Amino acid sequence: MPGRTMRAIRLHEHGGPEVLRYDEVPLPEPAPGEVLVRVQAVGVNPPDWYLRDGLRNIPPETRPTFDLPVTPGTDVSGVVEAVAPGVEGFSVGDEVFGLLRFPGFDGRAYAEYVAAPASDLAHKPAGIDHVHAAGAPMSLLTAWQFLIELGHDHPSPFQAARHRPVALDADTRVLVNGAAGGVGHFALQLAKWKGAHVIAVASGTHESFLRELGADEFIDYTSTRPEELAHDVDLVLDAVGGPDSSRFLRTLKRGGALFPVFFGAYDDEETANLGVTVSGTQVRSHGPQLAEAGRLLTTGAVRVAIDSTFPLPDARAAHERASRGHIQGKIVLTVA
Repeated sequence: MPGRTMRAIRLHEHGGPEVLRYDEVPLPEPAPGEVLVRVQAVGVNPPDWYLRDGLRNIPPETRPTFDLPVTPGTDVSGVVEAVAPGVEGFSVGDEVFGLLRFPGFDGRAYAEYVAAPASDLAHKPAGIDHVHAAGAPMSLLTAWQFLIELGHDHPSPFQAARHRPVALDADTRVLVNGAAGGVGHFALQLAKWKGAHVIAVASGTHESFLRELGADEFIDYTSTRPEELAHDVDLVLDAVGGPDSSRFLRTLKRGGALFPVFFGAYDDEETANLGVTVSGTQVRSHGPQLAEAGRLLTTGAVRVAIDSTFPLPDARAAHERASRGHIQGKIVLTVA
């Protein structure tokens, strides 16, 4: 396929959504162990706008390096166009989805075609379309690796101890903060799949949506403080983070745990006095694990909520939507 070109979104500089450019670029050649995917849809995730912004919110010591111009994006769903040597389990014409090369920032998914490591891919779940499949990989794997099975031995750059999920069953009370967002709505559903009692925290506009997903209790953080209502919780999954994240420590019973998905501020002395733990990890690409989690999408035990879709050339509008917050599920780019 030498000389062929495609269209892709690229960053030539850092800044706001306006720096996303729709360029003509060479069609990628899959290396050994990779497949060429004709992209149908791309999931939009926080790391995409972190990259656009120059990764300023990531501690310098853990900040990956990259060169401009760069194509953002890690979540993809599409059709295998070509298979390089060393690939087993995928053939031309297969529908696939995956989280590409994460925790790096070299997924290059905002494009008409992408060369994808076969180890990062899984067959697209039957019964869901490419838009919903593209909305799943990063957020679903994040919830899965925090709550169900870590699935890798890579140390977290954010803590010395290895993260270990806790057992979830009918005797477990789980609070999900940011329950309407990408990671949050999957975490709620996975906890319910395991039989747990789930308390969802979000703004009031999301209550009916979250109760439909199975939330047993709902707390509107815009009208009340969750830590004043929720008590004796076994596990908090905080998909929001930020300077107020430590307030959720007070909702936990002794022996409970708080899992921060995003950066938070926690005091070691306070956690010791409360008898609770704080533990996190960093999601990593994992095709076989995504295939396992994807079976829940096939059966309908877990579903992907779509906040909005935008054509690939309108990636700027998708990022502007993300910047307004209060996202219900996932934002997805569609590729003609």
